[in-house]
This record gives sequence, structure tokens and C-alpha cells, in this order.
Amino acid sequence: MRASGKMSTILHASPSVQAGSCPTPSAVEHVGPVLLGFEVDKLGDPLEEGSDSWRDLPRHRDEDQVKLDVDRSFVYYPNDNTPEQLAVKKAELLDLITEVLRRLPYLCYFQGYHDICQVILLVLPPAARAPAMSRLSALRIRDFMLPNLAPAIAQLRLIPDVLRAADPSLWQHLARVEPYFALADTLTMFAHNVPRYGDIARLFDALLARDQAFGLYAFAAIVLRRRAELIALHPHDDADMLHFTLSKLPPDLDLEAVVADADRLLAAHPPESLPAWRKVSRASALHTAARKTSPEQQSLADARALFDRQLAELKWAERRDAALRLAWDNRAVILAVLVGAGAVYLRRTSVWAGLVDAVWRSGGASSGTIVE
Repeated sequence: MRASGKMSTILHASPSVQAGSCPTPSAVEHVGPVLLGFEVDKLGDPLEEGSDSWRDLPRHRDEDQVKLDVDRSFVYYPNDNTPEQLAVKKAELLDLITEVLRRLPYLCYFQGYHDICQVILLVLPPAARAPAMSRLSALRIRDFMLPNLAPAIAQLRLIPDVLRAADPSLWQHLARVEPYFALADTLTMFAHNVPRYGDIARLFDALLARDQAFGLYAFAAIVLRRRAELIALHPHDDADMLHFTLSKLPPDLDLEAVVADADRLLAAHPPESLPAWRKVSRASALHTAARKTSPEQQSLADARALFDRQLAELKWAERRDAALRLAWDNRAVILAVLVGAGAVYLRRTSVWAGLVDAVWRSGGASSGTIVE
């Protein structure tokens, strides 16, 4: 499913940056605002006023972890900065993440979120960074910012379905490996593992200009392009090696080919045709950030309502699972109670009386005793 109009123009523009360098003024600076819908957001949103009022807001519960992750940021790029320049960027990154989390305190931080933020920080001018990350977080990657990973795992289940539809023999070869190998790349929009700035900027353009599910198809496309390498590994003897191999992107990744392959996969096998799709919540970003829903026109208030709906579903699922575990742990007691209750009920009915009489007569007849 390709983007159209202005989005398509931006999508197919090559970022005017070189690998490892900081971005120069170019079309990529407008990708976030256009694709994330700044122009249609509600007027008066404090995130668009550029104030520092967020510093006075209560601390977010995850700020300590944020600081640890920011200290480890900017590993791959930019690689032409001095230590002092990198220190400034880390301070800006910490401010960016902290602002978004304090303004949207219901969101849960996850490790790898800082990888996404550092790309946005390098691509966009300062005034656009917090609005971009706020909308991206609440509208596009919301499933990953809930209290647990269940919605993220539901997304991962779609990848084997795509592989099965596109290449049944490769899917069968990988059937013993759970799709958790794709977690780091899907959570971070590939920012955690793509080492070249030009590549990740191009990939962000593609991801933002298409349905939220496109990242899953991009990962499936990468797996399909590694077919020979994966088939060479025996699934029974090398299951751990298969997982390790799948969790690492190849260094010679042809990004343009991956994007083209993912487009074809998405067109041939759309999410709604996949068996695992029925397990994906209707409030998931996979549904609500599909292009047909015009996600760029959704507000942050809309995003909060969808988050609350997903949270309620998660809490219901937790209660259900807890009840099932309790029932299983006490299955012997429950069975005894049911049998006892059934016996009491039957004893009080004519059915029970008739059953006892029949058994008694049968026993008497077989023993040769005449019962009067």
C-alpha cells in the first residue's frame, strides 16, 4: 500500500545526508510534521506552543531508566561529533523524552524508545521534535507503551503468517522459533539495529508514510531475502542460532529492495487476511493508524481514549488468566465439589431414585437373590 500525494513525494525523496553524518537542511526535516499531521492537530495544544512548562510537571515513573538509556545513546551516529557535541545531543535527547512522558504520563516507557527519539532529534528542528514524538508515541507506537508486552506480541504473531503465505517451506523451517526475534526491530522502528543514519532516515520515511503494520512486513521481507542463509541452519540442532541470526539485521541490507518487497507483501497478503489478525485488538495502532483511518487527523485526546480502551482489555485478560490459573491449580478440589454437588442434586430427584432402584434390582438379579 503506497502513500499518495505529498506523502509520496517525501517518501521517495532520497535524504540529502551521508551515512554517519548529521542531517543537513532538506526535505527530511518536513517528514515528521507532514506524516504525523501537525497541521490538523488541535490549536492551543501545549505541545505545539514550545514552552518549557513541562519542566514543572510531575516526574514520570520511568525517568530513571530514561537517564540510563540516554547515557548509552548515539552509538552509531553521528560519528563526526566531538565528545562535547555528543554531550549536548544527549542532554537534548533527555529533555525530549522527559517532556513527552511528562505531558503524556499515561504512556509507559520501554527500552529502545530512546533509539526512535534520537532519530527524530537528528531529523527535525527543535520546535517540531516534541510534537512529533508525542503523536508518534500516542498514535503510531501506542501498543508498545502499554503496561505489558501482550499487544506487541500480538503484532509479532503476524510475521509468521506473512512468511507462511509468501514462502510455506521457509515458514515450516522456522516454525520451531517464536517470533520474539523481531521484537527489538519492531519496537524501535529498526532504529536499534540499523547503523547508518542515511538508511534509518530513509526507513523512517517509509514507515511513517505507510500503515503501521508496514514495519512487520518489512521485517518479513528481510527474512525472505535471507532464505538461503536460514535454510542452511537446522531448526532442531540450531534453534538458538536461528533465533540469534534472525534477531540481527544483515550488514549489507539493501533498504530500497526491502521497502519494495514489503510493499508487495502488504498488497498480496494484507493484515486482515492473516489468521493472527483476529487476535489484534480493534483499538490497536495496527487498526487505528492504518492509512484508511486517516491517523494524521486524529488528536492526542483520541489517542488517550484508545489507550484507555486497550488498557481495559489488558486488565480483563489478566483477570481471566488469573481465574483460569486458579481453577487449574485447584482442579482436584473443584472436581470433587462438582461431583458432590451433582450427587446431592441427583439424590433429591426422581432420576436419582430411579437410578438407585435400577442398580439395586440389577445387583439383586445377578446374585440370584429375590428382593421383596
